[in-house]
Amino acid sequence: MMKREHEMANWGTPQGPGPVVSTVVNIQPETIVPDHIVWSLFNSIYCNTCCLGFVAFAYSVKSRDRKMMQDMVGAKSYSSTAKCLNIVALVFSLTLFIILIVIKLTIGM
Repeated sequence: MMKREHEMANWGTPQGPGPVVSTVVNIQPETIVPDHIVWSLFNSIYCNTCCLGFVAFAYSVKSRDRKMMQDMVGAKSYSSTAKCLNIVALVFSLTLFIILIVIKLTIGM
């Protein structure tokens, strides 16, 4: 019985310098691919010059679908196209709006 009591007393203490075992978990950072869907929706509702906003919205949806399928290369490609179309649609719409304001001001005077 004496030996058993001695073993139970030493359960919580380390027995000696042994090999230290560690576990390393490498987590790959998930690449974030923006799909620009909110911007495309805004352009398709308010700035739909030559239907570019609607086309940008379609590419944004395709980019989101590719992200769900874990195809990051395809998602980046569709996202880049949607971004370019959104920029062009916004610039065309703003230019048209400024031209209309200038025409209104010159005719009104």
